[in-house]
Amino acid sequence: MAQLEVDGVGVHFGGVVALDGLSFTIDKGQICALIGPNGAGKTTLFNVISRIYDATTGSVTFEGHDLLAMAPHRIVELGVGRTFQNLALVPGLSVLDNVKIGAHAKSKGGFIASTLRLPWVISEEKRLTELAMDILDRMSLAAVANHPCAGLPFGTLKRIEFARALAAAPKLLMLDEPASGLTHSEVDELGSIIQAIRDEFDLTVLLVEHHMAMVMSISEKVVVMDLGRKIAEGVPEDVRNDPLVIAAYLGASK
Repeated sequence: MAQLEVDGVGVHFGGVVALDGLSFTIDKGQICALIGPNGAGKTTLFNVISRIYDATTGSVTFEGHDLLAMAPHRIVELGVGRTFQNLALVPGLSVLDNVKIGAHAKSKGGFIASTLRLPWVISEEKRLTELAMDILDRMSLAAVANHPCAGLPFGTLKRIEFARALAAAPKLLMLDEPASGLTHSEVDELGSIIQAIRDEFDLTVLLVEHHMAMVMSISEKVVVMDLGRKIAEGVPEDVRNDPLVIAAYLGASK
């Protein structure tokens, strides 16, 4: 049974059609890549799933839950996490504190309890710190845990945002162009990290990415979009040779 089901999703901004009847499914544990030219609607779908945008038509179901009927904060509680195309870290905070922000959905401390520094709040803060440090260690980031994010290399910042998403203990992790701005060696390393994290944390991964070599090497399923529509779906080898996919990327006549 599919863990995530996207069924007939459409998004209209006035007269602009950003998504047009998009449908696909992802099974638990899969690494699924969502690819397509710029403007195809990939990030728009991410924003629909995470409830930043409202869908005009269709449905999105995660483990039987209707995501489009839920408030945005409930999406994280269900186990759907994401990174952003543009970094959304807090530059003045330490790496550790940025990652702890990701664990906020798993925290039970409210404003009053946290202000009064009740004993159980202190205990929970210690637990979240240990959780964040464990993730940083697995991502080879422990050495910069107490360093402000400001001034760190771009590739390191990308891994920090990845770590922050993991701190929310997601079941489905959506990665929006995680290799953007990375060097070739960093892209190769990232591909290995994604596979290792998927296996170690028992995750399902939905990946938007333009680095085709990485996409084709780590994905078990690829969904191709163009102008808001799905034009191909399947295993990497079949998608790579699909005439519609070649046309969308190379501009050949369809």
